[in-house]
This record gives sequence, structure tokens and C-alpha cells, in this order.
Amino acid sequence: MEQIIVSGLIFGCVYGLAALGLVLIFRTTGLVNFAHGEMAMVTTFVAFTFLSYFQLSFFISFFLAIVFAALFGIAIYFLLIRRVGDASHLNQLVLTLGIFLAIHGIAGLIWGHTPASFPRALKGGPIQLGPIFISPNELFVLFVTFILASTLFVLFRFTRVGLAMRASSQDLTAARLMGINVNFVFMVTWASGSILGGIAGLLTAPFTFLGVSMMYDVLIMAFAAAVLAGFLSLPGAVFGGLIIGVFGNLVSYYWAPEMALVCTFVLIIVVLYIRPQGIFSAPEAIKKV
Repeated sequence: MEQIIVSGLIFGCVYGLAALGLVLIFRTTGLVNFAHGEMAMVTTFVAFTFLSYFQLSFFISFFLAIVFAALFGIAIYFLLIRRVGDASHLNQLVLTLGIFLAIHGIAGLIWGHTPASFPRALKGGPIQLGPIFISPNELFVLFVTFILASTLFVLFRFTRVGLAMRASSQDLTAARLMGINVNFVFMVTWASGSILGGIAGLLTAPFTFLGVSMMYDVLIMAFAAAVLAGFLSLPGAVFGGLIIGVFGNLVSYYWAPEMALVCTFVLIIVVLYIRPQGIFSAPEAIKKV
């Protein structure tokens, strides 16, 4: 039982990081980014290119991939999202769906559709902690999630950039009148969201496979985690991911793996029926959205 819960927490960390990127972009810009998973997939392939073709170490490739993710997010914002900034939300959503399809197709042309293995950050046998066995790579996932979640919380809550993000999310016109450079705020938001998604992809690949469809399940679970949290709470996104990860693992173990996704969405339906604003959002959040 303890081992199943710990394994669920590992996957929950990945879901939580991906959900953090979704919630950060939505909370600041009001846009749901359906291309989030495909952007993460490309970042993972870029890291794999550094690893396999340039023979760089894992952590150097990891860092360079994060830099790429930030630049990729900025490019997506300035070249595409910014152009439709005054359009309806429906048009913006359709654009992100178009970006999703375009990235998926281009990635398939560049890297192919054959799955490949992706190396782990830390190698070594499992470490026994009482009745639980955990590998060094799984500890790395937990550590990275804690550091990123804490850093993002401090950034959003206690820095001028975070204050500008919160002001932009509350009232865009008022933020501009106060002298806030909204384009810069949105640029930082897209860069940060892309980094979070990219890291989720880098952490996912060693557990599954590297391929153009690798982020489908992760993105679905990340959306589930974000919805469960209320789509407005950054800490809630992480906790939502952990809840989804543990719940899905328990269903897979005690019932059947193919029922994990079904039961996860049944759980979300029940939670939202009881608490429509999500677990971690205030009731007035519904009106704001």
C-alpha cells in the first residue's frame, strides 16, 4: 500500500508541474494553452538531441533544454498569441489547438514516430526507506517538483514581477494605466509556463518513452489536476496533481490500469458537483472566470 502511494506521488509530481504551467498561463492571461503538452514534447526531444548527437551530459542537456523551452514559449507568445490578444477567447483557444496540431506534425517530420528510450537523471538501485523502495531518479523528481513549486510561489507572491502578474490577471486595463508592461508580463508568463511543461516532459520520458505522443496522458491528467484545484491556485495545481497521481495508481493496482483515467474523471465530476469552484479556489473564483 505504501509503495503504491509513493509511486502515485512520483507521477503526481509530473502532473502537478504540467498543471502549474497551465494554471500560471491561465491565471495571468486568461487563456487555456492546449499546446502545452506538445511544447513540452519538443523540449524533451531537444534535450535528447543534446544527449545523443552532441554527447553532452544529462544535466547540461537538461539546462540547455530549459533555456530552449523559455525561448520557445516567448516565440509562441510574440509570433502567435500576441497577434490575437484582442480576439475572443474562443479564437485564442482555436489558435492553441492549431499550434498543438502544427507542433505535433512538425515534430513527427523531424524526429519520426518511433518511440525511443530516454536516460534517467540519476542512476542506481532502489533505496529502502522502511517498507518503501524509491530510486535516486524518483527522489530527483520529488526534489525538482518541491524546488520549482516553492520558487514559483515566492516569485508570484513576493516579487515585483509576481505583483505585475497578479495585477494583469485582475484587470488588464488598470494594469496598463499603472504603468505595467503587460507584454513583458505575458512574455515572462509564457516562458515560465513553457519551462514548467518542458521539465514535466523531461521527467516523464524516463518513466515512459520518448515520442511525439508522449505527453497526451500527462496533459489530460494535468488538466484534471488543474480543474480539481480550481484552475486559479498555483499550490492547488501541485496538490491536485498529487491527488490525481495517487488516486490513479490506487485504481490501477486494485482494479485495472485502463480504469484509472475513467475513475479520475468520475472523481472530478463528483468534486465539482459538490464544490464547483474546485478544492482550492474561493467561491467568488467562479464569477471572476
